[in-house]
Formats: sequence, C-alpha cells, structure tokens
Amino acid sequence: MDTLGAELVEADAGVVSIRLPFNRSHSQQDGYVHAGIISTIADSACGYAALTLLPESKEVLSIEFKINLLAPAKGEAFVARAEVVRQGRTISVCRAEVDARDGGTETLIATMTATIFAVDKKG
Repeated sequence: MDTLGAELVEADAGVVSIRLPFNRSHSQQDGYVHAGIISTIADSACGYAALTLLPESKEVLSIEFKINLLAPAKGEAFVARAEVVRQGRTISVCRAEVDARDGGTETLIATMTATIFAVDKKG
C-alpha cells in the first residue's frame, strides 16, 4: 500500500477501510484510476479485515475474488471498506465497497467479494 500511497483509515474487528488519494500515475488513458488499482485497494481491505479476526500466528492470502466495476473511478480520493461476511478456521469470505470521493460527493464505483485463506506466518 505504501507504493500506491494508500493508507489504513479504519481497522476494527472484521472491518477495514483503506483510502487512496488520486494520483495521475494510477490513471489509464482516459484519466480514470485504473481498475487494477481499485481492485488492489479492495483486495487489501478484504485481506486485512479477515486478518483482524485471526490469531497473531496467522497471515492471509487471497485465493479468489470477483469485482464489479460500477462507475468510472474519478475523484479526489477512493475508499475501500471491507467487512468479513463469514469467518472460518482457515477460509474467510469478505465483501468490499469502493467509493470515489469528490468534494462532498461519494459515488459507489466498485464492489468485491473475496475468499481469503489463513496461513501460518513464516519464520
């Protein structure tokens, strides 16, 4: 997330939000933030949401996700908010919504459903 300039803005049990300010280097040819960048913050929010419910001996890997891109990603900032839908011993299902924020306006631009796998930390 450091590479993208994203920051963690909320972290509670089973819920995480990540904020990404607009950066022209994230844009595709029409000036909208690239779908891969929006997918990245949604995926990371889902993974971290699952991680908040696991013991410290675990870390997470995404094993599947589906993203619906609902509107062009344009705005001053983008916020991915994820929550755990169901937490299992090794598999969690999460959902995320990504909002574009521009001035006082918020627009839902993407939704994600993700499957997250808990693994033992290395070392």
